Amino acid sequence: MEVQVAVLDYGSQYSQLIVRRVRELGFYARLYLPEQLKELPPVQGVILSGGPASVSDADAPDVDFDYLKELKVPVLGVCYGMQLLNKKFGGTLQPGRTSEYGPALLQILDDQSLFADVNSDSQIWMSHSDTVTELPPGASILATNEEKQAVALRFCDGFYGIQFHPEVTHSHEGRSILRNYLKMLDAAPGFDVESFKKQLIDEIIEEVGDREVVCGVSGGVDSTVLAVLLHKAGVKVHPIFVDTGMLRKEEDLEVQEQFKEVGIEIDTVYAEERFLTALAGETDPEKKRVIIGNLFLDVFFEHAGHVELLAQGTLYPDVIESATSGSKASKIKTHHNRVDRVMDLKAEGKVIEPLAELFKDEVRELGASMGIPERALNRHPFPGPGLAVRCPGEVSKDKLDILREADAIFIDTLRSSGWYDRIWQACCTLLPAKSVGVKGDVRAYEYPVSLRAVISEDAMTADWVEIPFPVLREISNKILNGVKGVNRVLYDISTKPPASIEWE
Repeated sequence: MEVQVAVLDYGSQYSQLIVRRVRELGFYARLYLPEQLKELPPVQGVILSGGPASVSDADAPDVDFDYLKELKVPVLGVCYGMQLLNKKFGGTLQPGRTSEYGPALLQILDDQSLFADVNSDSQIWMSHSDTVTELPPGASILATNEEKQAVALRFCDGFYGIQFHPEVTHSHEGRSILRNYLKMLDAAPGFDVESFKKQLIDEIIEEVGDREVVCGVSGGVDSTVLAVLLHKAGVKVHPIFVDTGMLRKEEDLEVQEQFKEVGIEIDTVYAEERFLTALAGETDPEKKRVIIGNLFLDVFFEHAGHVELLAQGTLYPDVIESATSGSKASKIKTHHNRVDRVMDLKAEGKVIEPLAELFKDEVRELGASMGIPERALNRHPFPGPGLAVRCPGEVSKDKLDILREADAIFIDTLRSSGWYDRIWQACCTLLPAKSVGVKGDVRAYEYPVSLRAVISEDAMTADWVEIPFPVLREISNKILNGVKGVNRVLYDISTKPPASIEWE
């Protein structure tokens, strides 16, 4: 499939979200590093992403401006991208007195290009520290915020910049702004899931050849879609399910049944004792992830024997949050699919990650096109390290058993109340501090659990769900009366950012 829009990644946590939005609007986009500009295939448009750096920094990421102009395609700079274009065209910037982060109101001055059919006073989402102080020759202001600061510029025909993030849902009409940009391209929409599925299968067949693929499965959407995709590609695949002891209540049985439904037999390995022994005494969240990731591979390869390729259901949010994509993104956490051993295997050409450019909703759409049952596709995301990241501090079997029971009550009640399918992800976390309570007229010194339910499209941003109080009361009562070791139930009302979805 021919790339229609190239997104140059300057390190924003939202860079791949721009790619996703462009794909939603029917144009095939891919992410590239700025230094890959001259290596691009023929494209109809280029978007420069945001990023954490300042254009004024001595080592600020740059762009080959002369070559960019030679492409003669519409260019859109987003946040850092706008600031970079402003500098390249001869304008000036300076650090703002305070960073601008959060919502602002759009004040449109020119509604003939980027802002056609966009409402003035529409909310936009700001995330930057530098401010344009002088426009380049010939540039014009298309829009400001309510404080009359320029947030959108036309530098010349075909070059535009916006000082906000249209790709995030907090910019209420961001999709319309991106659609207006795409209308400037000399191209028609050319992306859909069916054609992308064919491309993925063709790439798998070419990459795998006659080698055997060991596929790690968990029952989650990602690994289920991966296993079915490999199966449809006709490659030799050995699906292995490792029970680390960090799973939810009766999850091993549920996963085995789920794969039977899609016609795939999985090989189950029980390794709870090994994982708990390896984690004993460890409290650092990063080290816990590394321990689990490395031990998982040990168990995996020991059971599989000789393996030529490892298939992983890694998605792009995992890649960008681990900051191992080659970008300058700030590292948020190490994903279990991004530990050193996996990266070493990748360097040896022994890892295949067909879904690594996709977001969760795109994976669900891909799965639906392959006939995977809705129950499997709508399963809430579950982290690779499992309940270990929902048990801050040291992990023990006793704590995991408490967490399993509380989590089961939470999820079952969400299902019975009709709320499960209205939520992106729900999880229960056992907090690492006991609190005083009273049970049966006796002082109880037990754990608090924190419930979390969020809505999201892509896991890059998330908002907490306003579950009705009667449902929360029912969940709380069931946990407090039915789970030994818990005497306090909390509900997490934090957004992402600044909080992440999981506690670790």
